Amino acid sequence: METKPTIAYADFAKLDLRVAKVVAAREHPNADKLLLLTIRVGEVEKQIVAGIRAHYPAESLVGRSIVVVSNLEPAMIRGEESGGMLLAASDAAGVTLLTPDRDCECGAGIK
Repeated sequence: METKPTIAYADFAKLDLRVAKVVAAREHPNADKLLLLTIRVGEVEKQIVAGIRAHYPAESLVGRSIVVVSNLEPAMIRGEESGGMLLAASDAAGVTLLTPDRDCECGAGIK
């Protein structure tokens, strides 16, 4: 397990972690490992680019609730804008998305 330096709570508190709903998903046209997800966070829709194509078929993600960093600075990834980041865990068995353990309001904050 990689250990990273400790951070102050104030730095962690800058992250806007939210529950998002995947409303559309498709394969990235210029990258074999990436998916383009359209997500809804509250009333806002945005696109994120996620490196999970080898682990999840695009169509299996539509309608799912996921956890995202909603206030990540937008970035261009292989020609597509990404306006956030989904949270996932990985181990020897593969990648798994972090999701609420019950139905939760889209846009709900995570503390």
